[in-house]
Amino acid sequence: RDDDDINDVASMAGVNLNEESARIMATNSDLVGTQIQSCKDEPFLAAIPLHKRILETAKKLGITDVPAEVVTFISHATQNRLRTVIEKVTVITQHRMESYKDDEWYEQATDVRSQLKFFEQLERLEKQRKDEQEREILLKAAKSRSRQEDPEQARLKQKAKEMQQQELAQMRQRDANLTALAAIGPRKKRKLDAPGLLTVGGEGAGLCAGSQAGLGAASPRQYPRQKITRVNLRDFIFYMEQEREMSRSLLLYRALLK
Repeated sequence: RDDDDINDVASMAGVNLNEESARIMATNSDLVGTQIQSCKDEPFLAAIPLHKRILETAKKLGITDVPAEVVTFISHATQNRLRTVIEKVTVITQHRMESYKDDEWYEQATDVRSQLKFFEQLERLEKQRKDEQEREILLKAAKSRSRQEDPEQARLKQKAKEMQQQELAQMRQRDANLTALAAIGPRKKRKLDAPGLLTVGGEGAGLCAGSQAGLGAASPRQYPRQKITRVNLRDFIFYMEQEREMSRSLLLYRALLK
């Protein structure tokens, strides 16, 4: 008995094995009696069409038998490859959508949008100037009262008459629109954030909140908006240009032609 007390390290440390076992069983009681087994290995692609496709390719190389393990392996490899492509293209799209306007470490060097607006404004002013010149020429031709008119003068008079009729029709249409807007009155915005108002399919439908939540006002449900990453063809083209095995492929050439 003395030898047992000396060799019993747990007792010397003041640890009761029975209490520790009971505590462990109580902590992991939900795992006691459960059976853990591996999940069924389900292929990512349809096995029968994939097997036929592999056999067609294998027969060209002189292979007549392809086991089922090869089909499963190719299916998993396709799934892994597709996952890798989607992850990389998603990162490319996120980088494209990043905005550095508010970043203190970046400063704007060029503003292409403002430049395009400036050129559009110049083109609009130039077109307006040409229209004014043409209008003056037509008005002069319409006011001329020469007895001997050449065909060009007659054509200018007819064009000036058509321009005046078109301007008169536009003025009438503008006056009719202003009269209709004045009759309708100012538009009132619907209060979509009011308590007890539910928006379904873009139309507001008033629901009585007191029938379900008593006399208190029911707060509108706040659904978290899921962030959507939209990948376009330009992102795929950029991805294929960076990949070594796809940078000179026929698929990249076809994508560039679209």
